[in-house]
Amino acid sequence: MSTPIPVTAIDEEPPLGKRYPARGRRLWLHRSGEGGPSVVFLPGAGLFGLHFLNVQEKTAKLTTSVLYDRGGTGWSEPVALPRSAEDVATELRELLRAAAVPAPYVLAGHSLGAFYARRFAQLFPGEVAALLLLDPGHEDIFDFMPPEAAELNEKMKPDLATLPEPTTEQFEASRAALDGVFAEWPEAVREPLITAQLAAWRTAVLETLNFESELYDELRGGGGLPDVPLIVYTAMGRNPYWAQFASGELEQALHQGIHRMHAAIAASVPRGEQRVLADAPHQFLHVKHADEIVQAVTDLLHQSA
Repeated sequence: MSTPIPVTAIDEEPPLGKRYPARGRRLWLHRSGEGGPSVVFLPGAGLFGLHFLNVQEKTAKLTTSVLYDRGGTGWSEPVALPRSAEDVATELRELLRAAAVPAPYVLAGHSLGAFYARRFAQLFPGEVAALLLLDPGHEDIFDFMPPEAAELNEKMKPDLATLPEPTTEQFEASRAALDGVFAEWPEAVREPLITAQLAAWRTAVLETLNFESELYDELRGGGGLPDVPLIVYTAMGRNPYWAQFASGELEQALHQGIHRMHAAIAASVPRGEQRVLADAPHQFLHVKHADEIVQAVTDLLHQSA
């Protein structure tokens, strides 16, 4: 059963881009650059398109480059969360058509966004030129993890019913931290982006509530990926959330499992490749390693030509 409608910034004017009608709702999209294939960035859980502005602007020097907010997030219209991957993928396809962004696409999906990118490729293989998966999850993740991972996963699941609202001090600390992360974003973008992210802090949890109940089975039953170039990036930097629940030894074993899982994803297609970022954090790997991400896009554009 779907959870309540999440908070979005639908009542605020977006600092960039515009909203387009798709699937009966208004969805935010920003594009720049020219040419094809078009590169489309799919954010991870709790993140918005503008969190990827740094790599989008660099990519726009190469080809058409697109940011967007899926329904229920950012500057798009609210919808009940969580959602099926097919719903998200179909919505994205309709939005790209409404915004006159022609196929084929290089889909660059981060974390949860990588599930949606893969589902898009399963559903519409002829419209995908290449895939860039940024520290993605996978439906068979526990096949690659140490035995303790399943129990740890249960411990780490937050209970939305009992989660208290953050205090003013916690919000201020989070804002200061995000100001540092996005210091290079234009102020006209950074301030509303951080404000919207803090207001929608529950979204990251809401979007991932259906992993075991729906999303994993959906991807398993969706068929293989098309034979297109694929690069998967593995972020091996310390995960502060894991560190709250796991010993240093277990955390290292979890990273090794993720590494094996990403290698398997790359090996699942003829033109797959794994690249490793030894010091990259999961959530913001594209901030610290923007040049590496853009190089991967460049390589995929060349390989798909």
